[in-house]
Amino acid sequence: MDLGIRGKYALITGGTHGIGLAIARALAEEGCHVAVCARNQERISQTVEELKAMRVYTIGVTADVLQPLDIEKVMKTIIDEWGTLHILVNNVGGGGRWGSDSVEDTPEQVWVDVYNKNAMAAVRFTKLAIPFMRKQKWGRVVTIASIYGREGGSRPWFNMAKSAEISLMKTLAMNADLVRDGITFNTVAPGNIMIPDTGWEKEMKKDPASFKKMVDSNFPLGRLGTPEEVASMVVFLCSEKASLVNGACIAVDGGESRSF
Repeated sequence: MDLGIRGKYALITGGTHGIGLAIARALAEEGCHVAVCARNQERISQTVEELKAMRVYTIGVTADVLQPLDIEKVMKTIIDEWGTLHILVNNVGGGGRWGSDSVEDTPEQVWVDVYNKNAMAAVRFTKLAIPFMRKQKWGRVVTIASIYGREGGSRPWFNMAKSAEISLMKTLAMNADLVRDGITFNTVAPGNIMIPDTGWEKEMKKDPASFKKMVDSNFPLGRLGTPEEVASMVVFLCSEKASLVNGACIAVDGGESRSF
C-alpha cells in the first residue's frame, strides 16, 4: 500500500529508543526524511547513521524537553535545514515510574516535571510546527499518550499528563481553522510495551517465572506489545490514507485496557 508520504519531512521527539526509534524507522521505510531529538548524543549518532543507510535525509539534535529553549533549538535546526515540517510525532515523555506509591510523600516537583515532559513538550513542539503545516496546507500531528490517559491505574501525575495530551489533540482537531488547512491531530495510546533496558525487561530478568504468570493473568494476548506494533499505527495516522481520522485516540494494547 502506498501511504502517500514519501518525501515528507518528519520529526519524532525522543526518537532514538523504544517506541520513538521504531516510529523513526517505520517512517524512513516509507521514504520520509526523519529528524530525531533526545538527550543522549550517542543514541542520536547511532540513530542518524542507521536512518541515513535507508537513504533518507536525517537530522539529530541533542535536547532536554524540560528546557523550552532546547525545544526551540530543535525546531530552528530543522527549519534551517529543511525549510518546513510535514509530520510531528510527540513521542517524548514518560514518568510513569517516577515518585513513589505514596502520593503525599512524592514531591510536587515530580508532578511538574512529568507534566512538562509529556503535555507541555507536546504543546510547545506542536505550536512551533503548526505555522509550517498551515503554509503548505498539509500536516500530521500524532501524540503518543498511554492507555493510562484514558483510564485509571497508574500513578496520578502520569495519568494526568497523558490525559492532557489526549485532550490537547482532540481540542485542536475540533478547531476548524486548523484542520481546514489540511492538518490532522490524533493520539495513540499504547498499553504495556516491552522496550529494551526499561522497567518491564528488568522485571522479567529478575524473576522470569513470576513475570510470565503476571503477563498470563493480565494481558489477553499473553504478551506485552512491541514498539513496532505501535509504530505501525502511527505511520498509518501520518499517511494520506488516514485523511478522515482526526481527533481520534486509538489504543494499541492488545485488549489490555478496560475502557471502551
